[in-house]
Amino acid sequence: MPSARQHTYETEVVWTGNLGLGTSTYRSYSRDHQVSAPGVPTILGSADRTFRGDAARWNPEQLLLAALAQCHLLSYLHVCAVNGVVVTAYTDRAGGTMEETGDGGGHFTEAVLRPAVTVAAAEMAEKAQSLHGEANRLCFIANSVNFPVRHLPTVTVATD
Repeated sequence: MPSARQHTYETEVVWTGNLGLGTSTYRSYSRDHQVSAPGVPTILGSADRTFRGDAARWNPEQLLLAALAQCHLLSYLHVCAVNGVVVTAYTDRAGGTMEETGDGGGHFTEAVLRPAVTVAAAEMAEKAQSLHGEANRLCFIANSVNFPVRHLPTVTVATD
């Protein structure tokens, strides 16, 4: 068995929400922050609006869903390419459910990916549908979460 390759990633999160009083009270500070990594644009983040965040900024829950959807997309495109399925378009409208717990914490109970895939030819449609399972098996992010990631894919054939 080949040895496992290891990859490391680094990000920086900087809180920008000190309104002058720090966290002296629950309402005295903004949840605004910036997420950055070398060589890529900064993401403006906040908490979900439910938790006093700024709805115009990305929240961690959205970023988690985006990471799941991106990882599935990239894994799916790979398995399609190596299996002779020509994908010409792909859109995913992912959703997830988070449940708050009585102790003030919470956790995701599931994520649902809804990839809408267009393939180049009708004879590719069945294989395109089945390859979502293989893509899920390969997805690094889906393999890293402790909740189910369901898939509700649709496949259509491109028209000329």
